[in-house]
Amino acid sequence: MFFIRPVQSEDLEQLFALSQLQTFINLPADKAVLKRKINASIKTFQRPSKKLEDNYYVFVLIDQSQSKVIGASIIHGKHGTEKEPHFFLSVGVEEKFSKTLNTGFMHGTLKFGLEKDGYTEIGGLILDPNYRGHIEKLGKQLSFVRFLYMGTHQEQFTDVIHSELYPPFDSQGNSPLWEAIGRRFLNMDYHDADMLSRENGEFILSLFPSDTIYGTLLTPEARNAIGKVGPETEPVKRMLESIGFCYTQEVDPFDGGPHYRARLKDISLIREMKSGNIQFSNDLDFTKLDDYLILISTNDDSFVVIKTTASLVNDTIMISSELKNLLKNSSTATKSYAIPF
Repeated sequence: MFFIRPVQSEDLEQLFALSQLQTFINLPADKAVLKRKINASIKTFQRPSKKLEDNYYVFVLIDQSQSKVIGASIIHGKHGTEKEPHFFLSVGVEEKFSKTLNTGFMHGTLKFGLEKDGYTEIGGLILDPNYRGHIEKLGKQLSFVRFLYMGTHQEQFTDVIHSELYPPFDSQGNSPLWEAIGRRFLNMDYHDADMLSRENGEFILSLFPSDTIYGTLLTPEARNAIGKVGPETEPVKRMLESIGFCYTQEVDPFDGGPHYRARLKDISLIREMKSGNIQFSNDLDFTKLDDYLILISTNDDSFVVIKTTASLVNDTIMISSELKNLLKNSSTATKSYAIPF
C-alpha cells in the first residue's frame, strides 16, 4: 500500500538517499539544503505565511510495506518577486520585407523579460527508479496530489499556476540553447548556472542580453530546442494540457524549456473535486467504480492522501474496509476531498 503525506523531519536521511538516485534541482543531494527545505515545508503546512513566496510545500510518497520514502513532489507558493524576479524569454516572430527585392522573411525571436509579481509554481517530482511503471501509477499520484492540495486550500495560492518543463538535452546532458546563448554571455557551465540561479539571480539580470535575439543566428540544434520538451517530460506536458494548462510562448532563458500556466479555478481536477465524509464498506463492487485521489485529515492536524476506488454519493465517500488499518489515525469524521484519477 502507498500513501502520500507532508514531509517530516525524520524523512531527511531517506530523502537524501532518494536525491542521490537522480538529479533533482528542487531537492538536491545536499543534506543542509534538504534540511532547510524540510523545515520550510513543515512550517508552511503548520502555519502558511501571508507572503506566498515564503511558503514551500514538500509531499512525500511512502511505501507502507517498507516504511520507506520513495518519491516527493513540490509546490512553491510564489515564484517571481521584487527581490527575486521570474526570468524568461518571450518567443515571437518578426516579419521582414524588401520591396526592392520583393522578398521577405519570418524570423523567430527571443526577448529577455522578467516578472516581479509572479505565480504559484508546481515544482518537479522525483520517484525512486525501482518504482517507475508501477501499476498504481505512483508518478501520477505525486503529480496530482499538488492539485488536490491546492484545490482544498485555494487561499494559499495565486490565481494562476505556473509550471516549467524540462527541454531536450544532448547525449552529454548539455543544453543546445545554453551553448548558443547562455555560455557566451555568462561563461559558466549550464548546471552551475542553474544551481546558482536558485540562490541569487542577480547575475542573470546583469549579464544576459537584453536586446532581441534572432533565431536565425542560432544553431539548428538551439532553434529546435526552443519551447520543446525532452522525451521523459512529454507525458508531463500531455498531462498538463489535458487538465487545462497552456503554453505561454515563454521559455526558460537558460535551456529553452517551455512555461505552462492555468488559472487555478479552471484546472479540471479542481473543478471536478468532490467532498464528503469517509465511510467503509465490505459490500461495494469496486470493479465497477472509478479511481480517486483522496485527501483525508489525520488526528494530528495533518493529512494523508491515498489513491483508491471509491463510491461518491451525496456527502459520502465510500471506500473499502481494507483501508481501515492504514487510516486508523485519520479523522474520518472530518470532511475529506477527492479528485478523479
